[in-house]
Amino acid sequence: MSELSRGARVAIAVMATVAVLVCGRLVAAQNTGALAEDAKVVETVKAVFVAAAGDDLGKFHAVTTADFYAYDNGMRFDGDALMQAIQKQHAAGYVYEWNVTQPEVHVVGDVAWITYINKGSVKNAKGTQQVTWLESMVLEKKDGKWRIRFVHSTRAAG
Repeated sequence: MSELSRGARVAIAVMATVAVLVCGRLVAAQNTGALAEDAKVVETVKAVFVAAAGDDLGKFHAVTTADFYAYDNGMRFDGDALMQAIQKQHAAGYVYEWNVTQPEVHVVGDVAWITYINKGSVKNAKGTQQVTWLESMVLEKKDGKWRIRFVHSTRAAG
């Protein structure tokens, strides 16, 4: 094989550098897009907490699917039954605080699932108790918007 001229070696080095930079930018753009979707999933979870805290069925419907259901407190709640149970607790004087901490979001196409630790509290006439729940949700994206299809909540061991 003949040796490459200095000009050819420089041209190859420049092309290789450009290729590395372009690939790096494509990966960074994909990661940025993934991070944006992760953030949208977390915001959807927070939105359902706001709806529940305010007994706002309209906001609840805006972030859940028509076939939404939940496993909570050892029971299955279909559709609006979860909101009705929360509304009864509010009427009895209970105030809940829910928070998304340590979220792990996974997005595959139009389906996402999130696991997180819900560090919050339950307040009633007897006082306020700090509570931690281990929770997960499955979401689907329709018309560019994430909606919650399934929730599972279990109180963390004390």
